[in-house]
Amino acid sequence: MSQHDQASLEALAAAVGQFLLANGERLATAESCTGGWLGQCLTAVAGSSAWFERGFITYSNDAKIELLGVTADTLAAHGAVSEATAMAMALGTLQRSRADWALAITGVAGPGGGGPGRPVGTVCFAWVGPDGYVESCTRHFQGSRESVRAQSVAHALTVLLEQAGSRLA
Repeated sequence: MSQHDQASLEALAAAVGQFLLANGERLATAESCTGGWLGQCLTAVAGSSAWFERGFITYSNDAKIELLGVTADTLAAHGAVSEATAMAMALGTLQRSRADWALAITGVAGPGGGGPGRPVGTVCFAWVGPDGYVESCTRHFQGSRESVRAQSVAHALTVLLEQAGSRLA
């Protein structure tokens, strides 16, 4: 996977913002392994207050439960790094915001923390949007902790841009 520097991540964020602004829509985020990097990229864009509604950094399981309404049962059955948890995070974000779109990221950035079935670099994503739009996926990124996190931010924004754009095509 190509390197994602801060400038390229902010350019992706700006493209997402242009789309949202043009459609009168807003975005909210839930981040675990990226620790607010996605929100930082979004808010680096001048004028982002018009389309970035809020962000949750829910690094611990307790935060996922208390702030986003992820159930202990979901975490016990699937683990924090799962599409089920990512989807519960995204749905909880949408319900707890005034946004039209929500996206969630949860994963194992490394260098430790991996395990059977969830090696370091495993990141789960979910997106929810207007008209009942829902999508989730799991990716396995290579590289350092910083690289895994940067690739996660890029993937989250790229899919949102593709899906939001295709919805109106």
